[in-house]
Parts: sequence; structure tokens; C-alpha cells
Amino acid sequence: MGVSPSEDPLAGVAMFAGLDPQARRQIAGVAVQRHYRRGHLLFFEGEPGESLIMIRSGAVSVFRTAATGERAMLHVARAPEVLGEVSLLDGSPRSASAEALEDTSALALARSSFLELVHGNPKMLDAVLRSMGMIVRRLTEQSSDHVFLDLPGRVAKTLVRLAEQHSSPMTTIELNQTQLAEMAGGSRQSVNQAIGIFANRGWLRTEGRKIVVVDLPALRRRAGFGGAE
Repeated sequence: MGVSPSEDPLAGVAMFAGLDPQARRQIAGVAVQRHYRRGHLLFFEGEPGESLIMIRSGAVSVFRTAATGERAMLHVARAPEVLGEVSLLDGSPRSASAEALEDTSALALARSSFLELVHGNPKMLDAVLRSMGMIVRRLTEQSSDHVFLDLPGRVAKTLVRLAEQHSSPMTTIELNQTQLAEMAGGSRQSVNQAIGIFANRGWLRTEGRKIVVVDLPALRRRAGFGGAE
């Protein structure tokens, strides 16, 4: 079931920003509303990429899994981001899995509808190419981080990226240290040590399984961003 014709739930989605409100409402009208509880998988690595997922609320972890079962978390997506555009374009199976980190609401647009939209709207194609460019840049940066940053630096950069998804100066990050280790590419013990160092310096504090960022500029400097705010 789609959304009400009077709504414009895709207004903040960059991929659809070049379309007029009526066109966005039409897209949302043919999309299917989906709700995922925390811990539920939106899709699996290797399964057919049959839909574009547009996040309306909540948070989703995008990850790959090794043959050993070890996870590497690639990205945490929040509204109004989209997931699954790579598989929709090339028709290949999903290149990663996605799991709801908290209760999540989304819209799913079928591949057939998506391709029809791209062919009929040149502005849409431009937006898709920009989206692909962002994915390539993010993956390139992650590869570079593993070469040029030590583990504490990668932990700091992960925390900065997560904190920048929020607008408040003091941000609560609801990822446990195992998940942070998956994102930073280190062991849980090593990540715990880095978090402890940052806490002792007053850059953050831990509240149970949550991390509250107190001094974002300090974390940015440790992550290699220099003095930029």
C-alpha cells in the first residue's frame, strides 16, 4: 500500500529532488510501505535486487559478511537515504546486507517502476549518477582510512561520521562497541581501549551501550580532519 496522495514523503530524498512534488507523490503512491523491527534484515547479500528502499525513519546498518561469519559494517543509513540502487541498475544480486539498527519505516519501489522512472526522467538519471558517485567516494575513503589511519583514528572517524548524521551538538550514538569494531575494522577489545582513551580525555562518555559525543571537534582532529569544524 502506498502513501496518501496529499503527502510528499520523498521531498528530502536527493535522488528525487529534481522532480516536481506531484511526480514524487506519484512515485510514493506506487511504493510499498514497510516496517522493520530492530534487528530485522531488510535484505540479504546475494539475493536479487528487486526494489529500491527509501528510509523514512530509523537507522539501517549496511554490511558484508565473510565466510567465517565475521561482519564488516560499511555504512549506517538514516532518513532520507536510499538503499539498493546498485543492484537495481545492473540487475545483479545484492552486494551487501542491510539490518535495522532500530525500528525503521521505509518505502520500497519495485525495480520495474524504478527503471521506468529513470528512462522517462533525465533529471532522475543525473541524481542516480550522483548517488553512485557518493558510494564510490565513500568506499574509496574507507579503503584509504585502513592505509593511512591507525585504529583509534578510524574509531574517531567512525564516531564523527555517525555524529554528523545528527544536528545536536551533543550526540548520542546507539551503536554498541561490537558494531563500532565492525565499522572501524578492528577487534572489539582494541575499540574498547580507544573508546576508553577518548572518554578519559573528555571527548565522549559511555552510558551503558550508548556513546555520547561531548567534544566533536577533538574527535575530528583525531580522525585527521585537522581544525575543520
